[in-house]
Amino acid sequence: SRAVEFARMIEGKPELGYHLIGFADEEWLGAREIGKNGTLIVCDLEHLSGFIRERVVDEVTIALPMKSFYGQAARIVAACREQGVIVRVLNSIFDFQQEPADGGTHEEMAVTTFGGRVFEGWPVVFKRLLDIVISSIFLVFLAPMFLVIAILIKLDSHGPIFFVQDRVGLNKRRFRMYKFRTMVANAEQQQAQYESLNEAEGPIFKIKNDPRHTRLGKFLRKTSIDELPQLLNVLKNDMSLVGPRPLDIRDYNGLDEDWLRRRFSVRPGITCLWQISGRSSVSFHEWMKFDIRYIDNWSFWLDLEILARTIPAVIRGSGAV
Repeated sequence: SRAVEFARMIEGKPELGYHLIGFADEEWLGAREIGKNGTLIVCDLEHLSGFIRERVVDEVTIALPMKSFYGQAARIVAACREQGVIVRVLNSIFDFQQEPADGGTHEEMAVTTFGGRVFEGWPVVFKRLLDIVISSIFLVFLAPMFLVIAILIKLDSHGPIFFVQDRVGLNKRRFRMYKFRTMVANAEQQQAQYESLNEAEGPIFKIKNDPRHTRLGKFLRKTSIDELPQLLNVLKNDMSLVGPRPLDIRDYNGLDEDWLRRRFSVRPGITCLWQISGRSSVSFHEWMKFDIRYIDNWSFWLDLEILARTIPAVIRGSGAV
């Protein structure tokens, strides 16, 4: 009944911006009441970790009776935090109605929040404003250069000007990421035949002298000019200027540990600690640790520092492949 009450409160206040995916629960008589609400039981408690691994889930709210389900609730909190999903626990299950613990309220209902709180409040507003201002200014001033590059790409090789690919973004949302095309037009179809030449560890695919690169493409990648169209993704709010690099679907499906998925708890970016620390010369697991370090230590000032250090790193071409 507590879970149903919370769900009705959320659905009755669309201005909060929430979309209720469903309930995780075991089969029992009370589940019939949930069904009357028109909301599905999407999985049982044992398989919740797998569900949030595969689906777009921003938050999980626990309304379980603690006396009977403490073990399950503790495992749910641990699994969600490992994957970077915010967990809120209704204080009413502890009879803490009088004073909300660290976490405030969801309108009338007091909650305690685990994880994700560093990316809330005014610093996040300033981060978004910085994204909008800088991406807008750069897109206007770089427009003539974009035109020149577009002409050169068409003269250099057959195929489209832009390379557009599905990437995994905030909390595993899919979006279309833009880059200047640096490879032959059918490069993705050719990838399977070059898998044996892969020089990167982990699920990512990298070849230092990839035979699929065009002549102009090698220069664009070396100078990171190919990444500039992602300013459009920043303006659309698919990405931020600073954040973990978005992985493609193939690489995401190759992740074999849940702690790696915590990097998707923030919006992906054009540059991050990895870019200013060697890029492709850094091992896959070191790259992932850089991303987690960014999340754990994030501040608006850290973003400014990374942006300032990105410019000399790009000029040096550090680790670019």
